[in-house]
Amino acid sequence: MIDRETALELLKKYTPEESQIIHAYCVEETMRRFATEYGHDALYWSLVGLLHDIDYGLYPEEHCKMAPTLLAEVDVDDAFIRAVVSHGWQICSDVEPVHFMEKVLYTIDELTGLIYATALMRPQRMVGMGVKSVKKKWSSPSFAAGVNREIIARGAELLGLPLETIITLTIEAMEAASEKIGL
Repeated sequence: MIDRETALELLKKYTPEESQIIHAYCVEETMRRFATEYGHDALYWSLVGLLHDIDYGLYPEEHCKMAPTLLAEVDVDDAFIRAVVSHGWQICSDVEPVHFMEKVLYTIDELTGLIYATALMRPQRMVGMGVKSVKKKWSSPSFAAGVNREIIARGAELLGLPLETIITLTIEAMEAASEKIGL
């Protein structure tokens, strides 16, 4: 299994945009939070989160298709690769998220974007953000229009968790990493 330093080197090799690296950090920390909450390997989950968009920066038209090739450069197992590929289910991948880790990644990928955008609109950024703030922005389709709310809702259904729980854990993760993600 790779370490974070190796994973970060790979991410930076294939991710030219700083905003995409920040997004990777958001997903990394949220995956860590969910793993900790539900008793899974926090390092493994966080590295899946960190590298989930490994092919998007240089190969956006082949997103989730180039990932297995790029991930072959480092020591990751098939479950790692499957999770990365499954987060693009019904968008750019036919691999359905079936394992808990895959479902979490599928759900929070878009959600971290909505929460990040919400934080940018707040004077205190992540400090004191609650579910209510996120849900208010959720209901405004023009706000963070690129965030696919249907994916988040579908992911919550797949997980069998209340959306409020998912939002809360994601906020907690991003607030704890607010310095790292520039908020």
